[in-house]
Amino acid sequence: MDLQAIMQLDATYYMNTFGKRTPVCFTKGEGIYLYDTEGKKYADFLAGIAVSALGHGHKTLTKALHEQVDKLLHTSSLYYIENQAKLAEQIVTHSVADKVFFANSGAEANEGAIKLAKIYFYKKNQTDKTDIITLTNSFHGRTLATVAATGQPKYQKPYKPLTPGFCHVPANDFEALCAAVTDKTAAVMMELVQGESGVRPLDAEYVQKVAALCEEKGILLIVDEIQTGMGRTGKLFCYEHYGIRPDIFTLAKALGGGVPIGALCAKAEIAAGFEPGDHGTTFGGNPLATAAGLAVFQAFSEENIVQNSAEVGAYCKQALEKLKDEFPVIKEVRGLGLMLGVEFAEPVAKQVQAALLDKGFVVGAVGDSILRLAPPLIVTKEQIDSFINNLTAHLATITR
Repeated sequence: MDLQAIMQLDATYYMNTFGKRTPVCFTKGEGIYLYDTEGKKYADFLAGIAVSALGHGHKTLTKALHEQVDKLLHTSSLYYIENQAKLAEQIVTHSVADKVFFANSGAEANEGAIKLAKIYFYKKNQTDKTDIITLTNSFHGRTLATVAATGQPKYQKPYKPLTPGFCHVPANDFEALCAAVTDKTAAVMMELVQGESGVRPLDAEYVQKVAALCEEKGILLIVDEIQTGMGRTGKLFCYEHYGIRPDIFTLAKALGGGVPIGALCAKAEIAAGFEPGDHGTTFGGNPLATAAGLAVFQAFSEENIVQNSAEVGAYCKQALEKLKDEFPVIKEVRGLGLMLGVEFAEPVAKQVQAALLDKGFVVGAVGDSILRLAPPLIVTKEQIDSFINNLTAHLATITR
């Protein structure tokens, strides 16, 4: 179908939850490149919002999926699933977790983390410990509970009254967090780099103080690694940058390389809060999704993907910092690994985004002032150079 026909079909039958989308439809991909209905080639510097860690058409992933599709798609968790057990082993082997539960998305994984924190204290007869502290400008998902956990009023307003028990405090304000702690506090939940509000890494000292406070007070520390996990920040998990050991952390996005999957990961003592019947899923951890996760881990191991994220991410950030020195319209460059944000001093982000798309580069924009970059973790320095050259050319046109 041509683009106009697809757009008309969408307008007629699809719920209008995304507004007027960017007028492009991609039909195939290879490496970091995407191709639209007209055959135009684009360098993907958004990776499906930090999902396609291996890019598009990666042979390890596609081979594993083809083989699994030929064998078995679904059986339900009433029965043992080999891939599910193997992927849980991979996550535990490479992390501070002891146990894993698989869901279908990041929101579901975070919902599971909230439930686990609550039931953990319930099973310990501490039924008054029900509240969870999260940070302003956070984003934890679209379910009713994760919307309540999200620290952005624009996502919450239509759904009030919100799920009770959530309190939001300013990021990097340790005194505010301390003041919010009560005898009812069960957990603190945070993203170590806030992605949806503009790629904002938390201060290391702040995070370490929060972790110490949680340990001192018997409060669970939940780290939302939906976007930061699986190599995005230059380490397999972002908490490694901060030298902390969360009680619970969640994964999704890059874990399946494009196949929907989420993971709730916890220390053994905490995970024991879930007993048979307390939580479950029909599709979560099915043979296909977990085959994808295993393929992602295989590719990471064989191709040094996480190391590439760290090295090429640092290279890209350095190049952007040089642009900041050259073009005062750039206010700040921030992020870790290949999760980067460029904040402008003027509301030009959407203009820059549109100009780059015209030149064949897919990037994100947060509001009017922040450009968001999250390319596949296989991106090369040469591909970064091409992006920087095109960004430089456009910046020159708007700063004359």
